[in-house]
Amino acid sequence: MSTTEAVEPQTEANTEDRWAAVRDMPPSAKLVVKILDYEETLTQSQIAEESLLPPRTVRYALSRLEEEGAVDSRFSFSDARKRLYTLKL
Repeated sequence: MSTTEAVEPQTEANTEDRWAAVRDMPPSAKLVVKILDYEETLTQSQIAEESLLPPRTVRYALSRLEEEGAVDSRFSFSDARKRLYTLKL
């Protein structure tokens, strides 16, 4: 972004639009989104640890969020068996 471009101030309407994709999701998915909003990038096991949700519930929430395009996942370079999840909203 150049210095001449104006940055939109974050208003209540912008915030509502940001969460529109998550509004009709199950509570577990909303919790996962909130955790990723604070922590930026985590593995599935780290999300389960932070949220105190069972791993199966976290896996389901992440799959629903990926379908909606709210979460981005990529392979971990330190351990290729794990995926890192990041919030896209």
